[in-house]
Amino acid sequence: MTDRIRDFLRVRRDLGRDEGPVMVLDLDVVRDNYTAFARSLPDTRVFYAVKANPAPEVLRLLAEMGSCFDTASVAEIEMVLAAGATPERISFGNTIKKERCIGRALAHGIRLFAVDCEAEVEKIARAATAAGLEVGAVQVFCRILCDGAGADWPLSRKFGCVPEMATDVLEHAHRQGLSAYGVSFHVGSQQGNTEAWDGALASAATIFRECAERGIFLSMVNLGGGFPTQYLKAVPGVESYGDAIFRALTKHFGNRIPETIIEPGRGMVGNAGMIEAEVVLVSKKSADEDEVRWVYLDIGKFGGLAETMDEAIRYPIRTRHDGERTEPCVIAGPTCDSVDVLYERQHYPLPVSLSIGDKVLIEGTGAYTTTYAAVAFNGFPPLQQIVI
Repeated sequence: MTDRIRDFLRVRRDLGRDEGPVMVLDLDVVRDNYTAFARSLPDTRVFYAVKANPAPEVLRLLAEMGSCFDTASVAEIEMVLAAGATPERISFGNTIKKERCIGRALAHGIRLFAVDCEAEVEKIARAATAAGLEVGAVQVFCRILCDGAGADWPLSRKFGCVPEMATDVLEHAHRQGLSAYGVSFHVGSQQGNTEAWDGALASAATIFRECAERGIFLSMVNLGGGFPTQYLKAVPGVESYGDAIFRALTKHFGNRIPETIIEPGRGMVGNAGMIEAEVVLVSKKSADEDEVRWVYLDIGKFGGLAETMDEAIRYPIRTRHDGERTEPCVIAGPTCDSVDVLYERQHYPLPVSLSIGDKVLIEGTGAYTTTYAAVAFNGFPPLQQIVI
């Protein structure tokens, strides 16, 4: 927790404004994270993954610092444009787009699109033609499947095609008159293995060669996201990832290293935010000799902590009783839904003295919390976010 967040929460409590869970995000941390990415991969363009946290303050800061943006919808494109970014700094990175949304993106000046099949290529070509654009000015890159080994939150199957299919997809784009620009992949969110990019880059290099043999010369590799933030387990620094990626690029592309981009989301904002929540109830489910307590918070899966699904992300939780004796606990949210349990398979140690009304601080929650929060499930309001 930064001093700025600590001071803000103290003042907020003193003023009696702590009426519900809140996520406080420190822009100074985001600024430092962007600088670290830019320094660790100096020849790579940073495309911030807007879905991680689209707060206007975050987007404005990153736009001012020179960041580009990976967007998943027209709404995100419009948020980024409103923050001051120009269209050439925006990628429509979702491989699943309605044709009318492609048309709206083109009208906004977006010219960089992700695909993973021939049908998506055809939608982009039709939309460009319908808009009266020079089709060749529209660039597409093909996403390939990646196994995501080593990631806490793998992203396999739904997005991407097998590498063997990518060459045909890119040739189809070329024949449609589009600019076949490159290849993308994602090694899985919260990727702890710095070498995870090696295999995907080997596949990308093969696709580059196969396309060249067909007279199609690709120029870009989108290295995706996957850069982790600090939770309970230690993770390598951004510099270690930069070194490993550069070694893999050199290994597979030799002295013809392509243009590269990265799409950090969690790694950009995850450690910049902290949620303050409240203990609503502490109870047991059986006789007194049962050691496991249930601790219910006023935030759960539907309030923004969806990434505790399958206990994939284990957030650090701090209390004012830290350092005292602990017992294993199940941690659950407040809603009337049986799946609203955060940690049960692997019990969470919390202080025995933790009681109803105590505040808890959930660290590393700057990414994928405010946007995952339900609008009004059980009548609970969306997670409040304050950017400082």
